[in-house]
Amino acid sequence: MNQREQNVGASIDYERFLDCVHCGLCTAACPTYVELGDENDSPRGRIYLMRNVVDGRLEMSPEVRRHLELCLDCRACESACPSGVQYGKLIEPFRIDMEAGAPKTADWFHRWILFGLFPSRGRLSWSLVPARLAQQLGLHRAFVRSGMWKWLPARLGRLVTLLPRLGKRQRELPGRLPAIGPRRAKVALFLGCVADAMFRPTHWATARVLQENGCEVVIPRQQQCCGAIHFHAGNADPARRLADINASSLLSENIDAVIVNVAGCGAMLKDYDHLWHSDGSADDQTARESLARKTMDISEFLDQLGMIPPTGELPMKVTYHDACHLAHAQQVRSQPRNLLRQIPGLELVELTESEICCGAAGTYNITEPEMADRLGARKLENIRRTGAQVVVTANAGCLLQIARQASMKGEPISIAHPVDLLDLSYRREPFPTQDD
Repeated sequence: MNQREQNVGASIDYERFLDCVHCGLCTAACPTYVELGDENDSPRGRIYLMRNVVDGRLEMSPEVRRHLELCLDCRACESACPSGVQYGKLIEPFRIDMEAGAPKTADWFHRWILFGLFPSRGRLSWSLVPARLAQQLGLHRAFVRSGMWKWLPARLGRLVTLLPRLGKRQRELPGRLPAIGPRRAKVALFLGCVADAMFRPTHWATARVLQENGCEVVIPRQQQCCGAIHFHAGNADPARRLADINASSLLSENIDAVIVNVAGCGAMLKDYDHLWHSDGSADDQTARESLARKTMDISEFLDQLGMIPPTGELPMKVTYHDACHLAHAQQVRSQPRNLLRQIPGLELVELTESEICCGAAGTYNITEPEMADRLGARKLENIRRTGAQVVVTANAGCLLQIARQASMKGEPISIAHPVDLLDLSYRREPFPTQDD
């Protein structure tokens, strides 16, 4: 074992490995174990592998690396674990060390797409201009349905099939929006990167719903990507730089909360308090901790604030999928359902295996297409059984993944964020059809 391999996992508090008593209650919650039935692809199996690498009893072989790479980092095991094992605080730093010790290769996709394009709202937004035109002309649908997307490099082809219906490009949110009625809170709205480029209407809906609930909304211009794309790919330093920019920007005014409507981004912001203790100045760490404390998912915030019930009827059947980084990483489950049940006319049907990952997992559905498709098909089958017209979920990646699965199978299923439905109800507007 070389020196690099010996250092993999050395930064992890060893006691975290010992928290796992190998009872196996996590296995039924783990998507990859449920699909493959391989103990090495279960949480306790991966913890055993990591611990043995740290102890020097196991080499950091390609086989070990593959079992760890296949983990979705959905953290469903944390919800299932009776011993309180903090699996995210094991797999994430271990992967960072694993990548740091791996031979560097010129991966164009990571360099130019994942790290170069995705984290930049501006570049990503402009790159979608041709896609918008292709969708308006019907070329995108023809390209996907004909299977011509398979002629592209594999990961690029999947990106094409993951594109949502973009519609007309909406203007940017202003720097500040006033509360409607007596002011109950002052909040900062986090925009993210992919979410703002592809789901800006949901940002507008979030801002309007907050206004309806007496919130003054500020949208700091200097905010950046949350850093999850870099961090979960084992690239920690750029993620920390983004975290410091966000802490400075989002906390530039005296606010009550930082509101996030993307589960993955919210989980990342809430983890800012423990990811980089030894990096940067003490002031930087204090700012990151303050941002982590103030971060709240939109449903979590409204449920705690006491949402003013909307009055417009939405007579339809919907089902709710628990985004992993909302249900498991943030432990936010009942709040979105509480809000949806306050919409007049809406019927909420529970989804079997709602907390099993849909296969999105950030960029996992691009880098691990086989497992992502297996989990996506499993999710789609459970959705079919509900008879719901609309699938509601609170994460951009889940929205893209479920929409892709439905589209590739020719299923007439619509997708929406919970706040999209709340906004329609406040404005007393009907849910748009797929042809709108």
